[in-house]
Amino acid sequence: MNNVMPIAYRGMIASPHYLASSVGNRMLQQGGNAFDAAVAVSAALAAVYPHMTGLGGDAFFLVYDAALGKLRGFNGSGRSGRRVTPELFAREGLDAIPKRGVRSAITVPGMVDAWWEVWSAYGRLPWEQLLEPAIRYTEEGVPVSRDLHRWIVKDQPLLMEQEIHARTFLPHGAPLAIGERLVQPELAATLKRVRDGGREVFYEGELMRRIVQGLQRDGGWLEEEDFRLHRGEWTDPISTTYRSRTVVQMPPNSQGFSVLQMLNMLENEELDRVPRHSADFYHLAAEVVKQAFRDRDAYLTDPRFSPIPLERLLSKEHARAQYLSIRMAWPDGVSFASKAMGQDTAYAAAVDEEGNAVSFIQSLYFDFGSVYTPGDTGIMLQNRGSFFSLDPNEVNVLAPGKRTFHTLMPGMVLEGGKPCLLVGTQGGEGQPQTQLSLLTGVLDYGCSVQEAIALPRWVYGRTWGDDSDLLRMENRGLDQAAIRDLQARGHRVELLGPWDPVVGQAQAIKIHPDGSFSGAADPRGDGLAIGW
Repeated sequence: MNNVMPIAYRGMIASPHYLASSVGNRMLQQGGNAFDAAVAVSAALAAVYPHMTGLGGDAFFLVYDAALGKLRGFNGSGRSGRRVTPELFAREGLDAIPKRGVRSAITVPGMVDAWWEVWSAYGRLPWEQLLEPAIRYTEEGVPVSRDLHRWIVKDQPLLMEQEIHARTFLPHGAPLAIGERLVQPELAATLKRVRDGGREVFYEGELMRRIVQGLQRDGGWLEEEDFRLHRGEWTDPISTTYRSRTVVQMPPNSQGFSVLQMLNMLENEELDRVPRHSADFYHLAAEVVKQAFRDRDAYLTDPRFSPIPLERLLSKEHARAQYLSIRMAWPDGVSFASKAMGQDTAYAAAVDEEGNAVSFIQSLYFDFGSVYTPGDTGIMLQNRGSFFSLDPNEVNVLAPGKRTFHTLMPGMVLEGGKPCLLVGTQGGEGQPQTQLSLLTGVLDYGCSVQEAIALPRWVYGRTWGDDSDLLRMENRGLDQAAIRDLQARGHRVELLGPWDPVVGQAQAIKIHPDGSFSGAADPRGDGLAIGW
């Protein structure tokens, strides 16, 4: 497990796979900036981490342009198809959107458009150069990582259902072992088309038509016009102040505002006086999560379809009232459970010597997404649309051309108006909670980014097949008295083994006042932070 925290002056890359990190570092050394590196890392992750991300998924980017001193966000999430409605599923005899298969692939992938827009706005290197490492990895092969092997083993029955997946991930009738070569020739051919034709080939050209033809042949509902209409959006990030810093997130349809609410509540507590491994800390953390998730679940969806009162939700007054309700119930916990959701994601970050910074995250939603690939494109499509509800009384109900409640949330912290910390993680409902652990670790407990990532984590929420709330905790540094204390307060505690994948993988980069960078990748995964 990697516990080394590199420090550098010219640039830093942190990603969940060491090969992707090396790609980003190479782009910096070849004269690229943080934006070039981010796009190249994102593409490389599609090649080396296909269970977590790919061209069939979505992406969100937080970017800081040092020359202009400007922070922007890019929402690269796709919308549902124009003819995809709840009635369509009802006619099929379905009361919920399938979690897997072609009928779960109902939103247009936003990934390629996001690459193109970030590169077009800020890139310095040629487009073709950014995609070449991903092409080489898919064409010549990469060694299967520990994390990828685990998920191939877990999802073997699903991967066996489509010949292209079985041939790719189980070439001898058994899962590829750690270190075996993963070759993806169909994906390599697709990446070459994107290299040569840019975003147009994916959303308007020959590749788009092949994707749609495959979908419709297999019973899917996305159409050519859905791809032609897709455009990601540049947007203004949202923020709150915490302990004199500014914490920044993407606006809805991202769930990023939930961690801002949590921080607003915790600002009422002298947290540095609450021992990090104590029952009091975990109880307080779980209770602020419940308060924030209650608001999140009530409002979060595509804001074009339903207004979201962010000004009120992010106000210090609202947070104070939430915090007081927790203190009034102390020491007892309050029951609340969100829907279970997918947790498989890839977060990475890049900074350069000019002061540019990119915090970005991408996903297929579930592991291997829909586990459906149209034709011979090699593109595993996301199942992000499966989180839509078919209940008309729910705010996140499915509608044509709508973006769903999105778990993806890259984070950034500013000091004096400039980035000082880039942070993000896997984890579905665990993403805001792990960010809370990292942010409080650095800002309240004085941890380095590597120490903060290594802190024992918790994930509060609901598991698949269980309608009650559960506080899952990494069983590291916990004493039995603290566990008994939490149970006495009403928490259903489940202890996780060391480095359990439920808690996901996080990455972070800290930018120091002297201009140096320290980076950290999660020892729970296959990542690496590389400085230059």
